[in-house]
Amino acid sequence: MSEAEKQTLLPGQNPDASDPSPSVVDQVALARLYGEPLFALPQDLYIPPDALEVFLEAFEGPLDLLLYLIRKQNFNILDIPMLDVTRQYMTYVDEVRSRNLELAAEYLLMAAMLIEIKSRMLLPPKKQEDGEEAEDPRAELVRRLLEYEQMKLAAQQLGQLPTYGRDFLKATVYIEQSLQPRFPDVEIGELQAAWRDILKRAKLVQSHKITREELSVREYMSQILKQLQGQRFVEFERIFNPEKGSTVLVVTFIAMLELAKETLIEITQAEAYAPIYVRLAYTPV
Repeated sequence: MSEAEKQTLLPGQNPDASDPSPSVVDQVALARLYGEPLFALPQDLYIPPDALEVFLEAFEGPLDLLLYLIRKQNFNILDIPMLDVTRQYMTYVDEVRSRNLELAAEYLLMAAMLIEIKSRMLLPPKKQEDGEEAEDPRAELVRRLLEYEQMKLAAQQLGQLPTYGRDFLKATVYIEQSLQPRFPDVEIGELQAAWRDILKRAKLVQSHKITREELSVREYMSQILKQLQGQRFVEFERIFNPEKGSTVLVVTFIAMLELAKETLIEITQAEAYAPIYVRLAYTPV
């Protein structure tokens, strides 16, 4: 072909007369393969048969399929037309068998049951010994379908209920500090300093009368508990009575330590170098 003839070709027309397919379709490539434009479909393109399979309906079992066929055509479930239902059912089973033989096993069992029911309906009914008419061959199948439909509707209603993680999330709130204030623990040195202050006060008001007195720690423990009842906090100094002398102060202090050891009272302090308070560790009845 001469240059003049090539120049008279229309856009998109192949200059090679032996190849009738156009090199460009409306100046747009048909597709792109690895970034390269593709102007003609490949002749050796292979598409697997299973690549274009489309499943329009999915059933959970033979009963689900039967119920679908009956409800779709508005059949009376108490008077099932076995011929039409069996024919439609077998059409679906044949389709399943061509793809998944294991899945079709359960459907084949139901197909055998449908054929048996149809065969029994073709035979003349056999009367029972008591003279009553024989039961309809479809009665057992109808009972199973009704029970399955009830369970399916119940499952749908349960599925519509709000579900944690799907419809709502649990609200969680992190509280950094506890609602009940926590007082710092009392250090031994601070307790000793408070005790020395009590002794200093006792020396200022002590008398020089020498007497011998037998004091009971248990008795003073009871007195401290009575003194704390009905009060939320009592200052450490108010527990002691300096006017009774250092002996009573020592016994009272020992009684307080015994109560703290038995966890009957609590000795607290709001902060460092703050006043020390004493309170009951339990609520009296």
